[in-house]
Amino acid sequence: MASTTLPSTLQSLALGCALAALSTSVTARGPQANSLGMQFVRIPAGSFWMGNAERPEVLARAYPQLEAERFTLLADESPVHRVHIRKAFELGRHEVTVGQFRRFVEASGYQPESERDGTGGYGYNPAYDPATTPRCDAFEGRDPRYSWRNPGFAQGDDHPVVNVTWNDAQALADWLTRTEGRRYRLPTEAEWEYACRAGTRTRYPHGDDPEGLLHDANIFDQDSAQHWPKWQAQALQGHDGYAFTAPVGRFAPNAFGLYDMLGNAWEWVADWHADDTYSQGPVTDPQGPATGDVRVRRGGSWHTWAFYARCGYRNWNSPQTRYTLVGMRLLREVDSSFMHQKSAMRPSGKGMKLLKQ
Repeated sequence: MASTTLPSTLQSLALGCALAALSTSVTARGPQANSLGMQFVRIPAGSFWMGNAERPEVLARAYPQLEAERFTLLADESPVHRVHIRKAFELGRHEVTVGQFRRFVEASGYQPESERDGTGGYGYNPAYDPATTPRCDAFEGRDPRYSWRNPGFAQGDDHPVVNVTWNDAQALADWLTRTEGRRYRLPTEAEWEYACRAGTRTRYPHGDDPEGLLHDANIFDQDSAQHWPKWQAQALQGHDGYAFTAPVGRFAPNAFGLYDMLGNAWEWVADWHADDTYSQGPVTDPQGPATGDVRVRRGGSWHTWAFYARCGYRNWNSPQTRYTLVGMRLLREVDSSFMHQKSAMRPSGKGMKLLKQ
């Protein structure tokens, strides 16, 4: 019997056609906004290669400004493995913004953890010296002066919300699920990387060159380095015009039409972190370990060096961590049976008008 497996060239062509069709669909109809003004893009089911296979010596040549030891600490990015996402899903076109999070807080009465426990978050303070602290952290905190309302630098309502915990992100997703009758959640780590790569296998969606991020992502560049001159060697050589966060959607989108998948703010994902996730876990719709101590965050931020803003890089924090670099992006499921089941639900909390971003 003849094999029904498509040659790799035909598979690539098929994926390219699917991406083109998706792009045309999004352009023609426009992403649909929810009650908080969040826009979502439909991501098709598919398969991709997850992880990083580059050897330390290859990475050392690509990022000569970094110490060699850093390239030996990436065991959790391997082995590279083929992952299958069986169901289409809708992912936020942008990261959740300050304005959207504020509307959620006002409508729901939810008190974010940085305010509820009284310990605050982290923030930028030009008078703060990292060398005076045990961890040499780049930001001051935790301190009640800092929270999602104040990360120590100016933000507009169209900037990504930061200083939010994994638990805060869960609370927002749960509230939207109850009020809208559609299931919202954080993406799994696999869904996030699949959406970020958008059919590519390179370090970044645009290719392997870190300097290309100036067009595609708000990461640590010469605008940011002026506030941290000791790390100027790690900065991209050019300027993107933003020393801190940027309004969402100011940089080029990837092939799926998603903005800021790299840079601007780290994004919480659903999974617990483990070093052996890729070698021990399933390859079809992986959910990550059943338990753990720290949750994964992905994508890098405005303060992230290019090496740590790769599609395959994994970082993590405790679910209670609130940090001036960390935000979120939500996923909305497209399971019609769930939507039908929830169609009779009455919204809880205050009613919300449809708002434009």
